[in-house]
Amino acid sequence: MIVRRMRRNEFIRLPVMCCNFVSPHKKTIIFQSDFWNRYEVKKIPITYNEYIKKKKKRGMNMSVKVMGIAAGRKDSNNEILLKEALMYCEEAGAEVTMINLKDYKILDCTGCTSCTMAMSQGKNAGCVLDQEDAKKKIMDVMLAQDAVIYSVPTYDLMPASAYLTFAQRSLSYETAFLETIGAIEHKDRVAGLIAVGGSTRAWQSMALEGLQATMFTTDMKVVDMLLATRVPGKAQCLLDDNLSARARKLGENIMTAVNTPATERRWLGEEDMGWCPNCHSNALVLGEKQWDGLHYPIECQVCGAGGTLEKTEDGKWKFVIQEDGLLKDRTTVEGRAKHLEEIAETQGGFYANPENRKIVQEKLKKYKEKQFKTI
Repeated sequence: MIVRRMRRNEFIRLPVMCCNFVSPHKKTIIFQSDFWNRYEVKKIPITYNEYIKKKKKRGMNMSVKVMGIAAGRKDSNNEILLKEALMYCEEAGAEVTMINLKDYKILDCTGCTSCTMAMSQGKNAGCVLDQEDAKKKIMDVMLAQDAVIYSVPTYDLMPASAYLTFAQRSLSYETAFLETIGAIEHKDRVAGLIAVGGSTRAWQSMALEGLQATMFTTDMKVVDMLLATRVPGKAQCLLDDNLSARARKLGENIMTAVNTPATERRWLGEEDMGWCPNCHSNALVLGEKQWDGLHYPIECQVCGAGGTLEKTEDGKWKFVIQEDGLLKDRTTVEGRAKHLEEIAETQGGFYANPENRKIVQEKLKKYKEKQFKTI
């Protein structure tokens, strides 16, 4: 629901929230006025299908593309909450695609570093496993989306391995690099994250944070997150109408984000969620001296923001990011570039020195020759 200002101090409630959207149920177009910066409504004497045909004839963008990626049991909590969010997106005019990773063959990363070695030379080698599983097929579709919603079960505090296996194969699809060499067009994507588990946050303490950490490589801006708790039984989330409503709200926030200029997109989830005011993760760690000498007393373990803890007037604690605390912000291309400098220093320095490789090969013999009983 949104509120539209008609005249001063007069508001009318509308059924959907979307810029430049024609309702398929009513002959009504909702658009955002650039002058007043508010939503207004115009009646149009044509059907929805006629309006779509006119848009096609003009070559206008038909709709945003939203993809849902599940990684758990069929017709259970992770799929149900994902579908609830996607249904809102579809009703708001999005072209929706959904997959469950359990339906696809996804191999583990071999750790061969072929992709990163090629990148260091300005080349796109892809992944050596591209022809052996469905990873490339999925990524080709995923990178064409305006938004992606991920819904993943929590196992042992963290996202399920079915998802992590998929996500940790994404290094060869590092979008900033692929865009730089012209392999793909730049696209400002947003993401929504749903983690689902049978306990409270106590046993899901790294679930959302684990999902967040996989967003950097494909440059997804997370605008909302949902932690679904205490739903261990299959489809048990259907007993909680508030949980379903929150999933639908996540879908609404996704549509709001994609219809907002990229430079103006912001966090749309619960404002006080998490410790970190930058990425809204709920995980802080004591800072340690980094490779270049930088040190923060406290760090967000997800985005890398640095700062300290301060006590508020009401006796609570909050994480305050210091002046240079976003220097290595992993949610930005500029921040991640700092990590590339580290890679150049460590990996590049190793391979650039023949003497280093010679020493390693000599010492490696001892470990290659040593064998233990196996099973």
